[in-house]
Amino acid sequence: MSIQNPVFIPGPTNIPESLRKACDMPTIDHRSSLFAEILPPVLAGVKRVLKTETGEAIIFPGSGTGGWEAALSNTLSPGDKVLAADFGMFSRKWIDMCRRHGLEVQVVEAPWGAALPVGEFAAILAADTEHQIRAVLGTHNETATGVRSDIGGLRAAMDAAGHPALLFVDGVSSIASMDFRMDDWGVDVAITGSQKGFMLPAGLAVVGVSRKAIAAMETARLPRFYFDFRDMLAMNPASGYPYTPVVGLLNGLKAAIAMIEAEGLDAVFARHHHIAEGVREAVRAWGLPFCATAPESYSDTVTAIVMPEGIDGNAFVAHAEKRYGVSYGAGLGAVAGKVFRIGHLGQLTETQALAGIATAEMAMADLGIGIAPGSGVAAAQLFYRSSPVLAQRVAAE
Repeated sequence: MSIQNPVFIPGPTNIPESLRKACDMPTIDHRSSLFAEILPPVLAGVKRVLKTETGEAIIFPGSGTGGWEAALSNTLSPGDKVLAADFGMFSRKWIDMCRRHGLEVQVVEAPWGAALPVGEFAAILAADTEHQIRAVLGTHNETATGVRSDIGGLRAAMDAAGHPALLFVDGVSSIASMDFRMDDWGVDVAITGSQKGFMLPAGLAVVGVSRKAIAAMETARLPRFYFDFRDMLAMNPASGYPYTPVVGLLNGLKAAIAMIEAEGLDAVFARHHHIAEGVREAVRAWGLPFCATAPESYSDTVTAIVMPEGIDGNAFVAHAEKRYGVSYGAGLGAVAGKVFRIGHLGQLTETQALAGIATAEMAMADLGIGIAPGSGVAAAQLFYRSSPVLAQRVAAE
């Protein structure tokens, strides 16, 4: 495939040139004063993006999966009970990780395409009068299905039940792209990665930790070393790391936060919604259903599109890459072969989104899918031209 073409996968995202250059730096001594110019601003900036004033930011070399493991191993003990829902590939993987760590998982099964079942969680938490559940897992944005869940509603359910469980939230494909409120939602561990909303290469697990989670470290008995919060919290204030940090990526993260804040967090969220709505208008024009079953749970970072009967979504993805040099997200897990995904997060523009829509139309036409060529492009164009978001951004520039 051509590296000139943007990718339309839900991460890793397209890397803005300025961020690529920020990562491309000479070797420096990570124990020198030069590193002290990178780490403190990054940690402070991550807290602003997470919207936490009381929590701490910790950044591990790794990915969002490493952040999941850090959340579990730093706060829980073997045999602890965890409440989670299986409603997509990544919520399912987190459940698998819990079991491998010797945790007892109470799993609520939900259809892939539905959001986290807050009502069922509320009933389970209210019934748990002995507070055996030690942690609740929530996937804010299920990347496999294009579904956003109500984390604020989940916190309200926990509070209504008077339940003291820790709240862990996978925000890997939402943080820095959609509104995330760590303090307001009472999130105890928030997790993302460098390769999504921060628009960088993969390689950093970005974690927000509440005071309650920090206190839980003192009694947690799961083994931890590489992902130990205590070592990071002890050394980071003096710009230290317990092992070699990924300096180039951290410098890139510093630049990414500056880029996000120059645009403004609310403007970033509005832009993502604007781009996503144009993609959704295209899908409606094609007459294809969304994997997400409720409009209020549509993701602003990825749209999963259900293919017509008899059409393999993964074959479509392979054809688009081979014929046109453009990558889309394949279906995963229970929706493998049934959907394809258009990722629309990061520094994406209307022009890039239209290119992705147009290429998808060509690939679908090649495979005999009965859509009117140009219908999705025209629908998205109409939306983008009539939306106030574009006009406001042009005026601001």
